[in-house]
Parts: sequence; C-alpha cells; structure tokens
Amino acid sequence: GAFEMAMWSLLGERPAQMVAWESFGAGWVSDVVKQLTIDASEHIAPYGEIFDMTTLNYDHDVCFTWNGTTSGVCMRDGSAIPADRAGLTLCDATSAAFAVDLPWDKLDVTTFSWQKVLGGEAAHGVLILSPRAVERLETYTPAWPMPKIFRLTKGGKLIEGIFRGETINTPSMLCVEDYLFALDWAESLGGLAGLMARAQANAAAVWDFCDSRDWIENLAQDPATRSVTSVCLKFTDPRIQDPAGFAKAVAKRLEAEGAALDVGAYRDAPAGLRIWCGATVETADVLAMLPWLEWAYRCELDAE
Repeated sequence: GAFEMAMWSLLGERPAQMVAWESFGAGWVSDVVKQLTIDASEHIAPYGEIFDMTTLNYDHDVCFTWNGTTSGVCMRDGSAIPADRAGLTLCDATSAAFAVDLPWDKLDVTTFSWQKVLGGEAAHGVLILSPRAVERLETYTPAWPMPKIFRLTKGGKLIEGIFRGETINTPSMLCVEDYLFALDWAESLGGLAGLMARAQANAAAVWDFCDSRDWIENLAQDPATRSVTSVCLKFTDPRIQDPAGFAKAVAKRLEAEGAALDVGAYRDAPAGLRIWCGATVETADVLAMLPWLEWAYRCELDAE
C-alpha cells in the first residue's frame, strides 16, 4: 500500500522507468503500465539475475525493489544512482530494510514493512520521503483522481501530520507497540549492524551448505547480488524429472518433520526453495535445519 500510494502520488510528472527482477517488482510495473497509463518503460531481468541499473536514465523517475523477495537477488549498493539525478528514485525495500545498509542519499522514496526483518505484524507499510520527493508532492498534481487513503497533500502542501502520527484511519495500537518492542530488541543487538550481522550469518550458513554439494545451488547467478534475507535455492540434480513437484515434496517433508515451515518457492518463481534468513532467525536453527534438507532431498530422489 505504501509503495502504491507513492506511485499514484508522484509519478506522471516525467517519464518513468519501471525495473523488476521478481514478482513484486513486476506487480509495480503492471500497475503503472496498465493502471496509471503514463509514459513508462519496462526494464525486466529474469529470475536469478538483476537489471543493470547503470543503463537507466535517471532524469526519469525510476521504480525498483532493492531486494527481490521472491528471487533472492539483491542490489549490492547504490553506486549506479547518480547524486545529481533529475528524476526521483522510488524503492520498495520491504525485505531489505534493517538487513542491509541502504544508501539514503540515493533513495527519494523508500517503503518497508515491520513484517519482514523485524518480524512485526503484517499489513503496515512505512513511507520515507526525501526533500526532493516532498518538493514533487507540493509542485505536481497528478492527472487522475486521488483516493482519500492515498492523499499526501492538501492545498499544495504536504500533510505533515501524517508523518507525526495524525492518521487517516486509526491503526492497531497493538501493532504499533509490537513495532516499538521490535526496535528495542534491535537496539539490544547492536542496532542496524547487529541485525545485518545476524542475517548475513544465517544466509552464509545456507550458502556454505550449497557450496559443498553438487545438487543444490543459489538461484542468484552472481554471488555479489545474493540476498541475505530471502535465500532462494534451486535443485540441480539431473535425475530430477519434475522440478516443481520435487521441490514441493521436499518442502512438505520438512514441514511434516517440524524442521522448516513455508520454505517452498513463491508461486510465481522458478521451482525450488526459499529460506527466510532475516534477523529474527537464529543461525543455530538454520544449521539444524540443513541436515533435514539433505535428508528430504535424498528421500524424494529415492522415490523418483
């Protein structure tokens, strides 16, 4: 919702470049091209790859996800984004915030959810605006009607109260308290650095497992762009006849044994597994799960 609000409120002032390398990013592309119908171009990379951000025109607005939640591919840094850009950068950082060091000077609009790395309640999106994004809001009026829930300005000025807690609709105070608790927990671990270290350790445990075996590997083709939160894997054993069925069967065995829950690939992604390695996960639990993954693989292979 937060990213949708940003697109509806800010895009259309100049051409937009819609960038995607997984399903959620592809959803933003579809919404802009089919719903807003503005001057927009599509820049798509297949699962496991990332689009070359250096080839984009940053005098246009650029929309992208930082971390591909369903592809396990993540931007390595913001070096491709020029400091003197004329357009705005709109970044969906849902599964990256609190797990990677985001370059805030390169991001004009950033959205994330309490749900992911902090393990909070779902359905709450957070919107962060740069001064340049605020300037766009106050100087540009979209050509389309704006739903009340999306309105960020009144009389040509930013409704600053929205960012001070003067909500349009009252959110669950229990969810807000849960978020505050999660932030206290994060501080107790050393803040952002501590959260990043936990995610990196979790992901590294899975990567090391894959590196020592010839039947499974990371979906991300370039190690430099591997996600540390949503680690996506694919089976590479040529004896597997039905990759999708095989991966689902492995995930089902893991769940039945209580070793791992919901580790199947996202429905729009290539067949495989997706293991959440965010900061709320203990590395010891990841290490305990991995022998079960090998067991499930061998059981299903015997059943082929």
